[in-house]
Amino acid sequence: MTSDTRVDTHATHVTRILVATAVPAERDAVARAFTAPDPAHEVRPPGLPAGVTLHRPDPAFDVLAAGVGPALAAASVSAALTAAALEGAPYTLVVSAGIAGGFAPDAPVGSLVVADEITAADLGAETADGFLPVTELGFGAVTHRPPESLVREAAAVTGARTGAVLTVSTVTGTAARAAALRARHPRALAEAMEGFGVAEAAALHGTPVLELRAVSNPVGPRDRAAWRVADALKALETGFGKLAPVLNRWNPYDHQ
Repeated sequence: MTSDTRVDTHATHVTRILVATAVPAERDAVARAFTAPDPAHEVRPPGLPAGVTLHRPDPAFDVLAAGVGPALAAASVSAALTAAALEGAPYTLVVSAGIAGGFAPDAPVGSLVVADEITAADLGAETADGFLPVTELGFGAVTHRPPESLVREAAAVTGARTGAVLTVSTVTGTAARAAALRARHPRALAEAMEGFGVAEAAALHGTPVLELRAVSNPVGPRDRAAWRVADALKALETGFGKLAPVLNRWNPYDHQ
């Protein structure tokens, strides 16, 4: 029996994890977390659309640069999940991973955040009385909650903070918008652009989801000189190296 297969009282559980990043630099940081002697290689399951490329740094992990923004991330992840299901080897977990802006002072630059809520912060309508989330308009969802046990284990092993990670279609660039977001979402620790899209795709396929972010800059006034992208990518690599064994042994059947 291989290391990524284990038997429990519920079923034979084969771990297959899809990690979705926005861009290749994040994908490569995740791939570097694995110590296998062979570099990550591309895999193309039958049914995977052109332009969606999976890298496999470990037998249990596929890493996908899904694209920037919730729509493209959702489409790419859904395509990968569908291809895996058609292949007869569905993914057991989806992880949204990458760098993000952090809400000061709770998530400083260089820190890691694990989402206990993945929330679409700007999906809704502006009104004279303020912002209304799409749920208050009678549609859809704005929040996905990763498995509590997995969030706890992930935070414990990586030293990450836990809280809400907001998904936005427009990155915050002013102190006023940062304050408004924090007022609506007081538990928010970070802001990124893909997590909710990834979570929506995973939910449609009945697959659990997790989000891990490394903070590269404060949420607020846009100051490229203050960004620490290289440091955040290194933190992502280190954090994912600690997280991977937890993901590899985590079994959703144990937490139903």
